[in-house]
Amino acid sequence: MQSFDAIVVGSGFGGLGAALTLVEEGRRVLLLEALNYPGGCASTFRRGDYLFEAGATLFSGFGEGQLMQQWIKRHQMAVELDWLDPVIELRAPSWRLELSSDRRQLVNNMAELPGAPRDGLEKFFEYQRKVADTLWALFDDPALLPPLSLGVLLRHLKRSPKYLPLVSLIGRSLESVAKSYDLLSFEPFRVYLNALSQITVQVSAAEAEATFALAATDYCFRGTAHVRGGIGTLANAFCEAIEKAGGQVIFAHRVNGLRNVGGDWEVAARGDTYRAPLVFANLLPQNLTELLTDSSTKVGKNLLQSTKRVEEGWGAAMLYLGVEASQIGQASPHHLELVADPTMPFMKGNHLFCSVSGAEESGRAPQGERTVTVSTHVPMKELLALSSEEQGGYIQAVQEKMRGTLSILAPELHRAIRTEMPASPRTFERFTRRKHGYVGGIPRRVGLRNYQGIFPEPILPGLYLVGDSNFPGQSTLATAVGGQRAVKAALRR
Repeated sequence: MQSFDAIVVGSGFGGLGAALTLVEEGRRVLLLEALNYPGGCASTFRRGDYLFEAGATLFSGFGEGQLMQQWIKRHQMAVELDWLDPVIELRAPSWRLELSSDRRQLVNNMAELPGAPRDGLEKFFEYQRKVADTLWALFDDPALLPPLSLGVLLRHLKRSPKYLPLVSLIGRSLESVAKSYDLLSFEPFRVYLNALSQITVQVSAAEAEATFALAATDYCFRGTAHVRGGIGTLANAFCEAIEKAGGQVIFAHRVNGLRNVGGDWEVAARGDTYRAPLVFANLLPQNLTELLTDSSTKVGKNLLQSTKRVEEGWGAAMLYLGVEASQIGQASPHHLELVADPTMPFMKGNHLFCSVSGAEESGRAPQGERTVTVSTHVPMKELLALSSEEQGGYIQAVQEKMRGTLSILAPELHRAIRTEMPASPRTFERFTRRKHGYVGGIPRRVGLRNYQGIFPEPILPGLYLVGDSNFPGQSTLATAVGGQRAVKAALRR
């Protein structure tokens, strides 16, 4: 039996952030991944001659001084970035809006649309900037997040005037904040808030906890970029950095049991057993519960609570497309967000997010083609209440709606389709091993429970949960920050 200082289970970016932090701290680390490639939900997988992003999404934290950029520089990772402007193009039936990487330009773009209340828009975005500046500082310098040393507490004390306005936001929705600026009657702004909230905090603006949502509204302005070759390129670079620093990474090595023995954890994986005092599980709480094979091990209350909150969330219906490159006018990689009917919920094919690879990304598609990943949210409670046969019909109907939305709002993509591979939450479960194919972590609905977990605590002694169901959650950057801070907390203990 091999022994390590720490074992990381799962190579999503929460696990990668944890493993890289551990080796930077001089610990002997083993990273185990069930699949034969890293990244989890933020991975790039091969099907035939195509390399697809597992999920249609964007990635932040690459700006100068930001965490992802710090890691890339420190470990000399071979990663090429494409900086996009606009970052996203938001399309509805009667208008289009370019979401610029510059806040002032976005406000101008929005204000140029018919009926735009420029004064209200400027005031809202100025307030939103102040909130986001306060909260994003915690991502740029995760030392400011708990656990807190005396020195960090003093830093927070100096920053306390910036925190005071946040108190009034706790327990409020993003929509209520927008309402105070008299902006909800302006459809493009309302759609913008709902669309961005759905892909970042996983709920509508009416449901979204304002602090999380106002920070997430800064998504396009915070070092957001396209990773050339797919996000899997970055995940692989993390693995190489971990190994170069002395860690060990094993792919296609699925963990099938965790057992606490004499204060250490025994990790069983494909006939091998490993031992360490610390385990960081980059898994859904549902999957982690299944691995706790020792009947004497009691599942902690916080794990049960996380499980229930994940069950309130989403799966995804997907269309993985190979498209004819000559039909796509824009050579650079780009992202489209499509809303067929702004009055209907942003799910089940009415709202799509599309990630289009760049024309210069060689090896991602056959000659003369490009790849597109298209996704939409599916409410998992609704889906799982159906029989297996009914679920199949449900997903097919959603995918047909996706095709319709694509044909109306992105006809250049729809007419260029040469290959289509549809996927369901069940498919996503096979891709990622996530129970039932849940995506997006815990929806940040209004309520104080969003602030539970702000102090990293073990699920059981020496066992930590990292990933999108753990604070701060959701984005690739947030999960990596969560992995880093869990390690810092564990080493302090």
